[in-house]
Amino acid sequence: MSYKRERYTFDAGPLGHLQGLTISNKGIPAVHYFGGLSYAAPPTGQWRFRSPRKLPTGHQYGTASSPGDFTGDTRICPQPPSSNTPSSLAVSEDCLQLNIWIPAGPPPEDGWPVCFYIHGGFLQVGTANTEPEDLIPLLSDSAFRAIIVMPSYRLNVFGFLASTELTEEAKDMRQPAGNMGLWDQREALEWTHKNISFFGGNPSNITVAGYSAGAYSAFQQLAHELFREPREKAIIKRVAMFSNSPGVKPKSLQDQQEQFDELLAKLGIALDLPAKVKLSELRDIPYQRLVEIQNEMKITEFRALADDEFYPNDLIERIDNGLFANEMKERGITLLNGECEEEHTMYRRWRTPQDSYDAVYQRLYAEYGADATKRIMNHCCSPTKELPTGYTNWIDFFGRMYAHIQVHYLERGFHNALFKGGLVPGKDVLRYRFEKRLECVAEKIPSEWGVTHLTDIPVWLWGCGYKEGLSDKEKGWLEGWNRGFARFVNGQSVDWGTQKVSDMRRWRSDGGTDIWEDELWDEGVAFWNMLN
Repeated sequence: MSYKRERYTFDAGPLGHLQGLTISNKGIPAVHYFGGLSYAAPPTGQWRFRSPRKLPTGHQYGTASSPGDFTGDTRICPQPPSSNTPSSLAVSEDCLQLNIWIPAGPPPEDGWPVCFYIHGGFLQVGTANTEPEDLIPLLSDSAFRAIIVMPSYRLNVFGFLASTELTEEAKDMRQPAGNMGLWDQREALEWTHKNISFFGGNPSNITVAGYSAGAYSAFQQLAHELFREPREKAIIKRVAMFSNSPGVKPKSLQDQQEQFDELLAKLGIALDLPAKVKLSELRDIPYQRLVEIQNEMKITEFRALADDEFYPNDLIERIDNGLFANEMKERGITLLNGECEEEHTMYRRWRTPQDSYDAVYQRLYAEYGADATKRIMNHCCSPTKELPTGYTNWIDFFGRMYAHIQVHYLERGFHNALFKGGLVPGKDVLRYRFEKRLECVAEKIPSEWGVTHLTDIPVWLWGCGYKEGLSDKEKGWLEGWNRGFARFVNGQSVDWGTQKVSDMRRWRSDGGTDIWEDELWDEGVAFWNMLN
């Protein structure tokens, strides 16, 4: 690719003057890029483990004589090692920033549609950063034309620690407790809604999308808006959930307290200290130690809290009784949601347990808490605690069950409830399945892993992050998918082709597209009903 970067000075009105990048393709400007814009005040020092704070009124990013430099990336939340561990130089608790890609050329009369895209990583790891050039194929060589906003947010212990101590402190400060990472995302979304018009975007046409934990986050943002924001303050017009579901009911405060107490014990902070002293000592610990200690814990996963603040505690009941679907219908919100065929080959690799019943139980307990884990393991393995038929070993069981919970089963239960609540297949809810992957994916994901989790990101984002990108043949196969995604984000009707509740639009292994009769539908709905 013959891309060229040039510095680009931009007058963003009341936000001040910014210096970003214009990236050209074969001499023609393709995108404007701004990286690392703060959307909230730094969550450091005494603000660690607290909800995000808005930027000061009138905050400016630069002046005409000294424009702010936004040619780089966001800082990345400190995180445990993973397959894509960030450089220590890029890591900081001061990470509440976002990146913006804008198609070059004049915007439509109403402004560019906006795709607010939340990165994944199990809520434990991940980054909003990718090379500025990576989105050029999507924004200049496909039907897709929209501003893309990617926020960084707090992860793992920094984003999802909760306890009675933190809850009482938050009450005293009249702030929400827990779910800091979700509140970060909401703050970034509100910043986008308020300010995207200064970049040529249409604040009345915002799609919230996300992959994996980003898709789970997109669901949580939708739930928050449906039940915690009045309709006149609504931002979200549609939601794209790639390879994830609503998941299980979030952990209770009791579950979270057990994890908090384990964390303090591992750090040598006495549990009988006054609450304020505990929190003060916890905030004084270097972030590097807080990252390091996580892999030493039994309850490794820092997850969302059932707090009744960010969203109602009876959210699952509101899905099942049709209230969720009704609110979506009343607000005209559409959903795009689906999966890859072999999600499990990737899922089994995140903090893989030992090959035993007890190890798998503890691993799922770390993820989902006491009640959900007991239900799942009793359903699958009771009363003998023997490996169910159809699995080669407990690690195979873990990978497949983890993928079923995160994606396959619970998305089907969710869709079933939405359809029962009055949403229409192929119009209000667009279901999909991928049974083929691009050739370029082999750059990062071994071919023997199959059509697994993450392999469809370069389908939706048109080669993003892969040097080879899509071949001409692949572009031909996927032209209809790309055009449909573009129309979805634009807020236009999409001819998805599905009609029955069990229909899924499928990219087949031979490259063709058809409508597939979902063979997992009954199994997934039954699992949802068992768990909820």
